[in-house]
Amino acid sequence: MGIRRPPSSVQEKILLYLAAATASVLLSPAAAAVAYDNKAIIINGQRKILISGSIHYPRSTPAMWPDLIQKAKDGGLDVIQTYVFWNGHEPSPGEYYFEDRYDLVRFVKLVQGAGLYVNLRIGPYICAEWNFGGFPVWLKYVPGIQFRTDNGPFKAAMVNFTAKIVSLMKSERLLEWQGGPIILSQIENEFGPLEYDQGEPAKAYAAWAANMAVGLDTGVPWIMCKEDDAPDPIINTWNGFYGDYFYPNKPYKPTMWTEVWTAWFTGFGDPVPHRPVEDLAFSIAKFIQKGGSYFNYYMYHGGTNFGRTAGGPFIATSYDYDAPIDEFGLLRQPKWGHLRDLHRAIKLCETALVSGDPVVTLLGSSQESHVFKSNSGDCAAFLANYDTMSYVRVTFNEVRYGLPPWSISILPDCKTTVFNTARVGDQTNLMRMGPVGHFSWQSYNDDTNFYDDKSFTTVGLLEQLNVTRDTTDYLWYRTFVIISEDESFFKDGEYPVLTVMSAGHSLNVFVNGQLSGNAYGGVQDPRLTYSGRVKLWAGSNTISILSASVGLPNVGEHFETWNVGVLGPVTLSGLNEGRRDLTWQQWTYQIGLKGEALSLHTLSGSSAVEWGEAYPKQPLNWYKAFFNEPEGSDPLALDMSSMGKGQIWINGQSIGRYWPAYTANGNCNWCDYRGEYDEKKCQTNCGEPSQRWYHVPRSWLNPTGNLLVVFEEWGGDPTGISMVAKTVESVCAYISEWQPSLINWRTKDYKKPKIHLVCEQGKKIASIKFASFGTPQGVCGSYSEGSCHAHKSYDVFEKRCVGSQSCSVSVVPDVFGGDPCSGVMKAAAVEAICV
Repeated sequence: MGIRRPPSSVQEKILLYLAAATASVLLSPAAAAVAYDNKAIIINGQRKILISGSIHYPRSTPAMWPDLIQKAKDGGLDVIQTYVFWNGHEPSPGEYYFEDRYDLVRFVKLVQGAGLYVNLRIGPYICAEWNFGGFPVWLKYVPGIQFRTDNGPFKAAMVNFTAKIVSLMKSERLLEWQGGPIILSQIENEFGPLEYDQGEPAKAYAAWAANMAVGLDTGVPWIMCKEDDAPDPIINTWNGFYGDYFYPNKPYKPTMWTEVWTAWFTGFGDPVPHRPVEDLAFSIAKFIQKGGSYFNYYMYHGGTNFGRTAGGPFIATSYDYDAPIDEFGLLRQPKWGHLRDLHRAIKLCETALVSGDPVVTLLGSSQESHVFKSNSGDCAAFLANYDTMSYVRVTFNEVRYGLPPWSISILPDCKTTVFNTARVGDQTNLMRMGPVGHFSWQSYNDDTNFYDDKSFTTVGLLEQLNVTRDTTDYLWYRTFVIISEDESFFKDGEYPVLTVMSAGHSLNVFVNGQLSGNAYGGVQDPRLTYSGRVKLWAGSNTISILSASVGLPNVGEHFETWNVGVLGPVTLSGLNEGRRDLTWQQWTYQIGLKGEALSLHTLSGSSAVEWGEAYPKQPLNWYKAFFNEPEGSDPLALDMSSMGKGQIWINGQSIGRYWPAYTANGNCNWCDYRGEYDEKKCQTNCGEPSQRWYHVPRSWLNPTGNLLVVFEEWGGDPTGISMVAKTVESVCAYISEWQPSLINWRTKDYKKPKIHLVCEQGKKIASIKFASFGTPQGVCGSYSEGSCHAHKSYDVFEKRCVGSQSCSVSVVPDVFGGDPCSGVMKAAAVEAICV
């Protein structure tokens, strides 16, 4: 289907999107069931504090969706938030795809079935570290297009897709006024910074986008994140690590935080970011105490950038994001549990929170209280200590309260502390990646001189994306160099230097079929320069450059101008003539690899060629192996630490790009939760692969005869690849005898905090590795007894926990046979093994 011509007038544009919106159904809300005021989103007449989490449907499999959604609900969420992925849904103009991982309707209905709401962030620009920011690459080649500005071709395409999604949601009766779960929608995404840079055309576009969205008559509020001048009735919202200084642009709009960043994404070559849960909970409590009524974790489950969906460039295949539910769908403890308890505490305060503005009182130089009261007499208080070093005691309502540094305590009755952001009482899960299988490999070497009907020759260097249209990561640039027999380097042994300048992202250089070297850029700058000596012979020499993209950029301005590939100059120096410029020679281009053309990643394609014995350290090598599904239900991954750079497929499905040879360079010092967080503060994996393990969804496997195919660009060792299962090796908890317990407070038994231990579904506590009530030392995995220890500690936990999936033990002296050291603040620590 050809590209539609842009409408010639504003009236035509309006008719276009209104017609598209009502093509499937002629439905409109008689009266909005979802509204808002300055305090909160109002659903069916009731103000609500809404707790939300991002789960992106294409970053997990449909088989995983029900469990992820249920764990989100169990964690105290009201809302699931997701982007809508334009390039996944409209891979070609006018041709739509809503199946498998892109079955948006199925995903939304599963959320509905769990009793949760949906915030649908249509965009259609999403950023999201997703390839090309979610835009389909074909959009770049629409004549006259300029992205995200007052441009007719872009607006025509954008309104078509937005109206398509709204129409689909209406036809499936998924909007709240139809009985569905969708209570909010987003148009555009983080446009404010671009509007500031680009001026009036950007302002006109933002106003148009807002009016267009409202005109689609969804019956639910629209939001624009990081858009300070979002016009009425659009709600402007905030994204960031903290929401301290954000307020809506009108006094009658609620204060909403669409992205509370749980950490940061991982890039190849960068350390892995983590965010302490104490700080994450602190940032949310600060937001609620200032009057915030909606916040969303970005991410609650990050998932996996399967296939070639990762953007960046150089974004890793894992999109774990240190989220409460990890990439594999397992609970990240104590983050998940501590946040669950925070959500419960906030919900206990809901009536007071949505009734009026807080009364703020200074309690010290860096301490204050925020008190909310309702007309019916409900009272809730937040006691904050902003000091990053000192534990303080404050007086509130004539009662003394202890506040750890950089923390907030929540008092749902203005009397009793049920939660403190810095006192983590939930269990810690100690995870293990254990081998469950190895492979017997065969290999097939790709051809550096491969040509097919996609190859062509022209003068000069061409931009890669314009040639490949992002159908593959790979583009061959080939040229010929004639070398005279009387070149002096034949005598002195100093071979000429080939210099290649590229817009990115990675390249291998072959001379006469032999690998000469490689070069690559990085997350901060994808551009690269290759410079190395090349072994030439007298006569004609073939120089072949394999340029590889590693995800298209997902953020920035002027998408239509972005380039990738070898743009030059390409020069050869050290010849008798001095420096020879190869840039404007004839170059032959080949789109993709021979193995891609043969579909070696599929069973039929791999069966059509002859495979040989697998040798390690071979560049441009394909490897295949067959395996049976490992027993059990534990999540699976491939340990790729022995490999260099390439891609993985299982049963024809693309796991994604791997690059363990690009080790992380950064600062991985000890992490302190106290003080403001940024993505560089708490990191791991320095000097190690940025990503070692690659998620293998069990739903992609057959009981027997699974095909694993690996394409290795650099020359890794496939014999080191293994299948691993991710399991909870042990569960730990550490609770002070005076630590507040939300569950106990609700039963008016708040003086008896408890240790709660829970194994994953289907597993039980088999043994107690460590137990001590007294003054235990250390952390999960390396606890030790302190100077004070109750000798019945092991007996208590063995009696109450072994053989059960979960157990609870009160942290009081009587339970452990009496007080082992009177007058000393005591705690209980335990580590249990789940099998």
